[in-house]
Amino acid sequence: MITDSLLDRITVEAGKCGGRPCIRGYRIRVVDLLQLLAAGATREEILADYPFLEPEDLTAALTYAALQADHAVLSPAAA
Repeated sequence: MITDSLLDRITVEAGKCGGRPCIRGYRIRVVDLLQLLAAGATREEILADYPFLEPEDLTAALTYAALQADHAVLSPAAA
């Protein structure tokens, strides 16, 4: 499945970046890429600024974020 191969690019190591999800073991967190994209940076700009990244890393970060956001929100029952 495509999602599985993308998610293999997301790594979590206890001693790296506070145990937060990173890209392929590098010290760049998924949230760092998401914040760059949210601030308006283009994929091309990010890849130029971080030459060790691959286009699939950006897609993996977005896929990871989408999966993290896809959960039911439970609210207390109305009184």
